[in-house]
Amino acid sequence: MLIPLAIPIWDTIYGALSTMMQPIYWAVSGILVLFHSLWTPVFGKDSGATWALAIISMTVLIRTLLIPLFVKQINSARNMQLLQPKIQALQKKHGSDRQKLGEEQMKLYKEEGVNPAASCVPLLIQMPILLSLFRVLQGVADKTPRGHFFKTNPDLSASLRNAELFGAGLSDRIPNGFPPIGPTQIMGVLLVIAMVTTLFITQLQLMRKNMPPEALTGPLAQQQKMMLYIFPIMYLFSGAVIPIGVLIYWLTTNLWTMVQQGLLIRNNPAPNTPAFVDWEERMRAKGKDPAEVMAAKQAKRRRTKAAKTTSRPVAGAASPGSPSEVEDTDEAKPTVSRQQVTRSTVRTVDGKSVVTRQQPRSTSRATRKKK
Repeated sequence: MLIPLAIPIWDTIYGALSTMMQPIYWAVSGILVLFHSLWTPVFGKDSGATWALAIISMTVLIRTLLIPLFVKQINSARNMQLLQPKIQALQKKHGSDRQKLGEEQMKLYKEEGVNPAASCVPLLIQMPILLSLFRVLQGVADKTPRGHFFKTNPDLSASLRNAELFGAGLSDRIPNGFPPIGPTQIMGVLLVIAMVTTLFITQLQLMRKNMPPEALTGPLAQQQKMMLYIFPIMYLFSGAVIPIGVLIYWLTTNLWTMVQQGLLIRNNPAPNTPAFVDWEERMRAKGKDPAEVMAAKQAKRRRTKAAKTTSRPVAGAASPGSPSEVEDTDEAKPTVSRQQVTRSTVRTVDGKSVVTRQQPRSTSRATRKKK
């Protein structure tokens, strides 16, 4: 009885998601076709190398645009790990009061300037792109093109559908024609192994090089260790049903992440970590004082933050350069004293609390001016 009701609901949800994805299909197909046209004079219009390089170029462009978010992601994850000792202290203090513990944790995050959700933002942005690329290549393989530039150019859809790189079809998947084992299966397995390896190295270098020893204990650290092995296993299973072209995109973004994170850890390591010790040794080898370099970085960071913050004078406070700051004389502008409101709580017979407000007798504004 529920099946006939569930089908229209699912169709509605699917239609809404499809509508939301159309702009991303348009962008992905447009960028892919653009880079295909740039590589066509080198390898030819129908070459698999042309389409593979177009996918790689699109990945590099997207990851370049995501660099600011990636830096925030790494810094947020690092700051969350550095806060683990304080969070554990709060858990011991307010372990029995979940509401109080949550309030104190949010207060701690606000004081330290840490956003627990910031580390998920780049991943959430990449997922629609990965999904749209998967759907675009799937549409090409199934002869149901998605994206404006493939819908309006059937010859490009046919070119991508028939493109091969070292004998492996870019729109094919590992199970296609299996068995026997062919170029598509070999290429797919090699790409999946490379994806798993780069992901494992990326997570491992973050945990071993850019986390202090005390941050490697606690629930969050245990979750990080579990993810170190769970994500590669997920890659192994999901890679088998993903087109070769998407695997190329996935491997390229993993390589980018690994190199980018390595450079960030090397040049801006977290304090009290193995990477920070190595950074101090490199600074001393260059004849620089690590403490002075860190102080200069912090001062620059504070100046940048202050420049981005728009300061507005608070009502009743003197702004820089105002007469009240330059001199304090009797000729200063008169101020108005505001009437205070006194609140008292009384209990009724029913045991309910009723707040009564007692306010001084109202006087005119002219009377309350201080001269």
